[in-house]
Amino acid sequence: MRIVLMVPLLCSLFAVADARAQQFQPPKNGKHGGTRIGLFGFGVRGGVDFRRSGQLVLGSTLDLGDLFSNRLRLRPSVEVGVFNGPNTYVGNFEALWRFTDDEEVATPYIGAGVGVAGRDGCGTDPRCPDLWVNTVFGFELHYRSTFNWLLEYHGMDRLRRHRLFIGLTTRRGN
Repeated sequence: MRIVLMVPLLCSLFAVADARAQQFQPPKNGKHGGTRIGLFGFGVRGGVDFRRSGQLVLGSTLDLGDLFSNRLRLRPSVEVGVFNGPNTYVGNFEALWRFTDDEEVATPYIGAGVGVAGRDGCGTDPRCPDLWVNTVFGFELHYRSTFNWLLEYHGMDRLRRHRLFIGLTTRRGN
């Protein structure tokens, strides 16, 4: 009789122990229809400014959220150009449209925005700092679950200046 009672008791204890050992995997919320604002990721990048004789440009970006869809993203960025002439700086605020979901191997995107640009000696020039209209075209290549490689063309000042970047970007999961 004891064995009959002990077998179900031991089986239930093993089932509870197995259930505790499993890790909860929350479902991904890939499709949502609203605006989400917050810090969802960041990126660092380096590149070349073709207008300034190959000036080295270093920058950083923030992923501040989605507008109306998970494909329309808000992204401010800061860039500093050094060497080959006066140092330059640009602060951008852009909206990007992503053509595919984040889980794809390659995610192409386009975007547009405005930037405030200046350079060394800006205080002596009445047209400095200046407001620029920018365009963006690029893609992210999947690297790890939360990291992507970034390759991006940045057409700045109504396509009068051209920058090409490579970098690494993150995006927090859903």
